[in-house]
Amino acid sequence: MHDGHDLRVVLDMKTAVNPKSFMLKPTEGYGNRLVLDLDQAKVAVAKPIRPIKSNAPGHLARPVIVAIDAGHGGEDPGAIGPRGTREKDVVLQISHKLQRLIEQQWGMTPIMIRDGDYYVSLRGRMKKARQYKADLFVSIHADAVRNGHAHGASVFVLSQKGASSEAARWLAASQNNSDLIGGVSLDDKDDLLASVLLDLSQNATLAASIDVAQKVLSQFRHVGSLHKDDVEHAGFVVLKSPDVPSILVETGFISNRREESRLSNNNYQGRIARAVFEGVRRYFRQNPPPGSLLANARDEYRIRHGDTLAALAQRFQVSQLSLKSLNQLSSDVLQVGQVLRIPALR
Repeated sequence: MHDGHDLRVVLDMKTAVNPKSFMLKPTEGYGNRLVLDLDQAKVAVAKPIRPIKSNAPGHLARPVIVAIDAGHGGEDPGAIGPRGTREKDVVLQISHKLQRLIEQQWGMTPIMIRDGDYYVSLRGRMKKARQYKADLFVSIHADAVRNGHAHGASVFVLSQKGASSEAARWLAASQNNSDLIGGVSLDDKDDLLASVLLDLSQNATLAASIDVAQKVLSQFRHVGSLHKDDVEHAGFVVLKSPDVPSILVETGFISNRREESRLSNNNYQGRIARAVFEGVRRYFRQNPPPGSLLANARDEYRIRHGDTLAALAQRFQVSQLSLKSLNQLSSDVLQVGQVLRIPALR
C-alpha cells in the first residue's frame, strides 16, 4: 500500500507467461473488472491439414480452410441482452452450427478459433488463423447498443485506416518481419520493398474480404432484416491479418428484446449459420484457391442410368484417371444418383 490509496499485487510465476490485461464493464452482479490473462495455452499450435491426391498425377491438393471465430469467451461475456442472454454463448452455438455445415461440404475444412468457453486474445485469434494457413477468417458476434430498438445483421471488413495502422505495426515490429506475408518473408527486404509487398498483400486481402462479405450479406436478406444494406468498414483487430481475407458478422442486436429471443432460438441460429455458409461457399466456388480441391473441380454431375466412367470422361474431355482420382473412386463402377465432381480443364 502507498498512502493508503494504491494497491500493488505481485505474482510469482513458475514459468514464463505472456501477460495481457483488459477491462470489463459492469454487468449484473459485478462492478468494473480488470482481467489479467496469463495463459496462452488455449491458442492451439496448428496441426497440419492433410492433403490428398488431386486429379493431376503426382500432385497433392488441399481443402479450403475456413477459420471460425466465436467472439468473446471466458471472463469476457460480450454483450448481454435484457433477459440475460450472453453474446459469448450465442455466438459459440452459431459457430458450431457453421462448423458442421462446412464439415459436410466437400473440399472445405473448418478450424475453430475457440471451441469452448474460454478467452482468446484478439491477436491470438489472428495468429491461430495464420498458423493454420486459413483461406478465410469469419468472426461471429452479436451487437448491442443503448437504443433497444436497433435491429438487423451487419457484415464488416477492415477499414483503410485500420489497414494502414496495421501495416505500420508490421513494418515496425521485427518479430512480424520474420513472418511470411502471402508466402513471402519481409525480413530480408529493404523498407521500401517490404512496404510495397505488404501493401499489395493487404489490397488483395481486402478485395477478397469485401467480395465474401457482400455474398454473406446477400444471404442474410433471406434470414431477417439488415442493419445496413452495404458492407461496413471498421478497424476491428481481428480483421487486420495482412494475408487472410477476414469478415466480422454481427448476427443481430442482442440488446433488442425480439432479436435476443431469436438469437437464442436453435432454428434461427441454424438459419444464420446457413446464411454465412452459403455466402462463403459461393465465394469459394467462384474463387477457389490455387492448389485446393475446389480449384480442381469445375462442376458436379449426378449419375444416370447407362452412364459409364469412360463415356463421362469423353463427354467432359478429361481422363478416366483424373475422374477417379478427384472423386477417390477405387473402381470404375458407378451408382445411379451418385454425384461426381468433374476435374477442371488444364
